[in-house]
Amino acid sequence: MHTAALLILTFIESFATILVERAMYFFCHDRLGFTSTTNLLLALVFGLMYVAGALSSHRLCERFTERRVVLTALAAQVVVLALVAVRPVAAAVFVGQATMGILFGIKWPVVESYVSAGHTPAAAAKALGRFNLSWAVAVPVALGVAGPLIAIRQWPWALFVVSAAVTVVSLAIASRLSRRPAHLPTDHPARPDEGQMRRLARLTAAARWLMLAGYSSMWILAAVMPAVFDRLGYAVRAGTAMSSVLDFARLAAFAVLGAWTAWHGRRWLLVTAMVTLPAGFLMVLVAPNLAAALIGEALFGWAVGCIYYAALYYAVVVKNASVDAGGGHESLIGLGFAMGPAAGLLGVALRPVVGNEQLGILLGAGPLLAVCFVQAARSLLHAGRKTD
Repeated sequence: MHTAALLILTFIESFATILVERAMYFFCHDRLGFTSTTNLLLALVFGLMYVAGALSSHRLCERFTERRVVLTALAAQVVVLALVAVRPVAAAVFVGQATMGILFGIKWPVVESYVSAGHTPAAAAKALGRFNLSWAVAVPVALGVAGPLIAIRQWPWALFVVSAAVTVVSLAIASRLSRRPAHLPTDHPARPDEGQMRRLARLTAAARWLMLAGYSSMWILAAVMPAVFDRLGYAVRAGTAMSSVLDFARLAAFAVLGAWTAWHGRRWLLVTAMVTLPAGFLMVLVAPNLAAALIGEALFGWAVGCIYYAALYYAVVVKNASVDAGGGHESLIGLGFAMGPAAGLLGVALRPVVGNEQLGILLGAGPLLAVCFVQAARSLLHAGRKTD
């Protein structure tokens, strides 16, 4: 498939995914009366299923082909969305979100393999830059569309029907994929030598620990941001749109890191993300006003964008763009989807003890984030300084 068509597929499918992956929490808060606790439980279910899908993606592709796997996942996604649209009540939403978690976890590692396969490390960085921009641009667009769709009171099915219709377009484009992506020969001279590979493996480990922290805390924010903006006096249409500030900041990080390669193989990018990530998370969670919430989103989005880009780039280079590289990457994202809400639920349970939901969530999430940061710091120390 031509690169442009693959990027169009990425944009369209990211748009369809975000309509249910992120906007679902606003839908449930506004239309079904879900509290932050119920939204966190929904996010936990989704995350666990996402991990299962991501971990199975590589094995499915070995047994069948990458094209067949991604086409099957997309077709099943259309069916699930249509079924939820028929009766979008709480039970249907939970079952649908769990099923889509599996399907999303299966499809994205395959797409990532098609995007990066056959490239040298330098070319892979550029290919991933285009990929990151194409899916990240779709996120705030989808959130901007989702608010008005949710607000149409007489059409409770609108969010799901639009997502299904867009996925049909993705299915048509994906049908043009080759049976399997072509990979760079393992003995290609552009592949890193043994010493470089050890360092890149350490940086991969550090980035993945930080990605677990980032996506854990991001999915706490995804579940509680409807309540945050509601507390600040903003209805679902405005709140959904303003929650995309995080995504614009992540998009900015992708644009900068894609154009500027000085961070490749160096530790400072991940070190700075270790500071800005918790700072942004805290500002959004306890925001006393709109300015604090939006600045916190921007800091958090920039940090998680840097972490995501580094983690995917290093994994693709080390694993030679296999589906296994994307599967490991996406399974950690899914684990963050699950562990973050689990920590958030623990924090909500602590509310009667500490007298404040935000403080409870911080106490619940704090140990998880601390473990991730300590492990990332250890990997960064063992990676050593880049000498060239």
